[in-house]
Parts: sequence; C-alpha cells; structure tokens
Amino acid sequence: MDCFSNLALCRALLNEGRMTLRSILAPAFLLLAALAGSPAHADPADIEAAARGVVRVIVADRNGQELFPISHGSGFAVNAETIVTNAHVVGQAVDDPSLVIGIVPSEGAEAVYGRVISVSPRNDLALIRTTSPLRLPPLTLAGIAPSGAGAVTSIGYPQNVDQAQGLGMDDIFRAHPPVTSMGFLSGRRPSRDFDTLLHTAPIARGNSGGPLVDDCGRVIGVNSFGTDSARTEAEFFFAVSIRELLPFLRANNITPRVNSLPCRSLAEMEEAEREFEQRRQMVAREQAEADEQAAAQRRAALSREIEFAVLDERTNGMALALVLLMFVAGGGAFAFDAHRKGQFRHRAIGGSITLGALALAAFAWLSRPAFTDIEDRLEDRLRSEMAGEDGGPIEVATPAGSFRCVLDTARSRVLSEPVEVLPLEWSADGCVNGQTQFGMASGQWTRVLVSADEQSVALNRFDPATGEYVVDRFLLDREAMVAARTARAAFQAPACGAGPEAAAELGVQQLAVTTALPQSPNERLVYTCGDGATGVLPPQQ
Repeated sequence: MDCFSNLALCRALLNEGRMTLRSILAPAFLLLAALAGSPAHADPADIEAAARGVVRVIVADRNGQELFPISHGSGFAVNAETIVTNAHVVGQAVDDPSLVIGIVPSEGAEAVYGRVISVSPRNDLALIRTTSPLRLPPLTLAGIAPSGAGAVTSIGYPQNVDQAQGLGMDDIFRAHPPVTSMGFLSGRRPSRDFDTLLHTAPIARGNSGGPLVDDCGRVIGVNSFGTDSARTEAEFFFAVSIRELLPFLRANNITPRVNSLPCRSLAEMEEAEREFEQRRQMVAREQAEADEQAAAQRRAALSREIEFAVLDERTNGMALALVLLMFVAGGGAFAFDAHRKGQFRHRAIGGSITLGALALAAFAWLSRPAFTDIEDRLEDRLRSEMAGEDGGPIEVATPAGSFRCVLDTARSRVLSEPVEVLPLEWSADGCVNGQTQFGMASGQWTRVLVSADEQSVALNRFDPATGEYVVDRFLLDREAMVAARTARAAFQAPACGAGPEAAAELGVQQLAVTTALPQSPNERLVYTCGDGATGVLPPQQ
C-alpha cells in the first residue's frame, strides 16, 4: 500500500520520532547547498504565476440537478482552454459516459465542464478541453529534461489538505488556490513503460495530474504517483517526464509554450546587468583614456611643429634684418661718398636706399613672432581641427528606420517561450511598426501593453540612440489584472503621428498603470537592435 492510502500510518510513524531516509536527505541537501554557496533561484512570484494555471479536475456523477464528486485530481493549462492531467484521474469518466468532468480554476471564474480529447494510459497522460471559456494562463514547459538534482515544486490539490480545512463536496466546486510543496529532484528514473522523474516534493491523493515545476515555474513533469512507504522508508514521488509530455502534446496538435533556456534568478539577472554596465563603463573609460592620450600626442606633435615654425620665422626675420642692415651700411657709404664728391643726385639716391633699408630692417626685426605666440597658435590650430571634425553644429536627432532586434540571453530572464528576433520599424516621433505610439516620459520612450486575454502586463522601453529594446513582463493575479485593465481603460492612446505633445501626455497617463505594478517583473527581455541589413545601429543623422 502506498503512502497516499496510508497517510495516517505515515504520520504516526513520523510523530513517534522514527528516523526516515527523508529526514536525513533534507538536511543533507540543505548542507550541500550551503557549502556550495549556490543562491536559491526560486522566486515566489514565478511559482504563484504558474499556480494560476493549475486547476482542480473533478469526476462527478450527475443525479438530477445535483453533482456528486466521486474523485478529483489536478491539471494545468497548456493553452487557454486545454488542460493536461493524468490518464488515471479521468479514467472513470472515460469508462463510464454517465460521469462528467468538472474543471475548477484557481481563482475567480466559475467551474465549467470539460471533455476528454485524448488519453494515453501507457504514460498516464490525458488532455481535457473546457466546454466553456476559462481563459486560463498557460504554463510554460521546459524544453530540456532536467538532469541531476535540483529544487522543484509540486502544485496541485491534495485531498488531505481539503479534509484538514473541512472542505465539503460543495466547496471543492469553488475556486481555491492550489497547494505548493517544495522538494528536490532525485534524477530521472525511467520505468518499464515510460520516462519519469523521481523527486521529494510532497504530493498526495488529488495532486495527480498537477505540474512539477522548476524554480522559474516551468513544467518539467506531471505528478503521477508515489512510492510504497513501509515504516522507516523514505517517501519519494514520481512525475511523468517532459520527455513524455512534449511528444504527447505534439501528437495531439497542441503547440505549448516551450523554453529551453537556463533558469536564472532575478538576483542573477541584476548581477549580470551590473556586470554589463561595469563593462560598458570600463570600455567607455578606456576609450576616453585612449582619446585623451591621442589628443595629448597630437597636441605635443602640433606644439613641436608650431615651435619649429616660430623658430624658423624668427630666424628668417633676423636674417632679413641683417641683410637689410647691410643695405643700410652700403647705402650710407654710397650717400656719404656722393656728398663728398658733390654729387647731390647720387647722394639723394643713396640716402633713400639707406632710409628704406633701415625701415625694412626695423620692421623685419620687430615683426618676428614671440615665443609666447606658440601657445596661441597651438590653441587656434586645435580649435580649427575640432571644428573640421565636427562638420558644423551638433544636432540632436532620434534615429529612425528599420531595426533587427536580437534577444540578449545573457542579460535576459526568460520564463515564457522566447522570441529571439524582433523586427522593428521606428519613426522619430516614437511610432513602432506604423501602429503603436510610444509615450515619452523622463526622456524615455515607453509603452504599456495590458493583455486582454492573458493575465500579464508588459512595459516596453526603447532607446533609439543605443539600440536597446527592453520588455518587462509582469504576471498578475486576477484582482491585479482587473485594476490594470481599469487603469488602462481610463485613457486612449494616440494614433501614430499625433505629435510630441500627445506622446508626452501618453507618457504621463501610463503612470496610472506602471505605478501599480510590482517592484520587479517576472520576466525581462533585453534586445540589442541594429540595422536590418548589417546588424549595426545606424549613426545619428
């Protein structure tokens, strides 16, 4: 008999203080984690978001207008109206057409009927389709089966919890949040018929069909059964592996959300962002130092060049003055000799030559550049070169055009199925793809998108100067989504091309939504955008 059927005995044994293997393993795992210094990845918000897509699956007998529950299990949404559960959860309803299946969501909506669309007894999987819209938030599936140990969480509706809370038959048809329990993955343990995961996250009757998720809330298995527990033996539990689930869904033409990226915590993401910013600042400092060194070298070279030019000009001026003084001496001698001989006309010519040469010699001497002119000429030369490089006054403009935005996985935290490449048509007035007007607030282009179908709000930001496009995605509960939709409905976003005043007004109006969001997003996608052809951000015009 397994522990699900003998919970009282298991509980009594534990109360008697008998040592179990599980009581040894749990501290050991904690000790190993502490010694390894590995941070805990699990974010309660991620587990809560995944739990909103988990439902209670009830098999009931209809007697007139009343429903009598016969058994219940758990399930989770892979799209808005399709649910995965265990084959043994719905087996009675499949064998007996008089029985019905009820689907009870975790919050808000009323229970609806479901119909089985596929059953695979070999690997204990089944698919249920709701007969009335529930708009369930689908869970993301891990694209790669986990290997080795790691923290995991079971989500579902254990019957012993219902009993402890005193829930009656009528109560289970009402929405209640599922129970989450944490444990460790003990590795893959393929059974004779199908691939399973062995773990220690406690489950009980009623958990069957619920998801086993990783620290990012992504499904890695479907909880199915537990081990036989005999007195001091440890409790272990089995989940149908993602290796079984993915082919089962594809065989039934269901395309789930799949994410194969590593599970990263918010702390890791923020640390990666700090490292990125530090690298960017280091590169900027190195570039500034290189520019400063190049400028110093250029200044020194120009200084030497101008110094040599000034020395040449001074030398030439002195040489010219000396030559002119020789003319002065010659002209004076010629004028004196003509005066002595009474040749007054020649005396006048000699005197004119003497006076002219003397004046020119004085000018040549006095017009020599001073050594203090070197610094003035250097500054003028540097300013002239800078003006030539600038090519005129600087105009601040917003780049516009076609961009190809590529997901930077090193700086992103991706929980859903990632979109790795985004085409982006950006206009200088903040319009994206000719359809969506962004708002301008605090020097930043932003747009808040409140989903009408899913329980999510996306805050999109784009910096056209750096080519960085960031999507912060918040997964909210039903109450928070109602508030977000109400705040969003209070204003009308302008059409593209409405002008800068409309963009600024939209930036202010969006604050009514963003200020009510949690401090940290569940998901952050960072894209690096470049020219659609070259992948390089075009220069500002």
